[in-house]
Amino acid sequence: MAGFSGRSLLLRPTLIVALTLGCGAAGGTAATLLSKGVDAHAATPSQSIPIDAVPVSRLTLAPLVERVAPAVVNIAVLQPSPCAHNPLLRDPYYRYFLGVPDEALAPRISAGSGFVVDAARGLVVTNHHVVANARAIAVGIGERQVEAELLGSDPRTDIAVLRIQARGLKALPLGESGQTRVGDYVVAIGNPFEMGQTVTAGIVSALRSPSDGGPRYVQTDAPINPGNSGGPLINMRGEAIGVNSAIIAPGGGNVDIGLAVPSDVARRVVERIAGTSLPARAR
Repeated sequence: MAGFSGRSLLLRPTLIVALTLGCGAAGGTAATLLSKGVDAHAATPSQSIPIDAVPVSRLTLAPLVERVAPAVVNIAVLQPSPCAHNPLLRDPYYRYFLGVPDEALAPRISAGSGFVVDAARGLVVTNHHVVANARAIAVGIGERQVEAELLGSDPRTDIAVLRIQARGLKALPLGESGQTRVGDYVVAIGNPFEMGQTVTAGIVSALRSPSDGGPRYVQTDAPINPGNSGGPLINMRGEAIGVNSAIIAPGGGNVDIGLAVPSDVARRVVERIAGTSLPARAR
């Protein structure tokens, strides 16, 4: 063991020199490789996504809204009070004993939406339930208000047709709802809660048929609220593919399930009531 140790002591300087030279060579090689690797990486073009990959001008619906919004109108309807239909409440003595104020019999004003489908004839589409039992109807076009004539309505499809006398009207064309697909982007414009013209957006979430065998409905998740009734559901071509009619609201809350009467149905009803053909669809 002592002889072995002695020889190992004599060899140690040699091993140290050899290891030092080897490490130096390896370190130099590694440094050269590392240097080459850094240079090669630095020469590689950047793979970052350009900030203008999707131009901002394509991320807005403003041009579409500016084009179609002038055709959308607000509708104010003077309707009799529900109390006026009760023969007991029409008697002042019964109202006194029941604690019903006389003001309860006063007519009320309700609001809805609509849109011009024929500018030359002044034809406006809205919902039947918006104008049902109306004593008077006024249509708001921008800052103007004009009196409207009810040409007729169809309770089954919930479509009504008004006629107004006004200059400078712009019409919103009725598209082909039969070509609408689930997933299509849509815009709803109307007068929710009497706040004035409001725009919401979403997609066509389903195409549904009611259980009673009536017309199909276009379902959308574009927010629709009370006052939007009668307004248009518009596709990305700027055509109305539906007339907003109802919302599914369990517990009274909006859960983003709105229903619109398909434009193909609305076209047939309007042409029947008005006794005329609407302008042809854009091709």
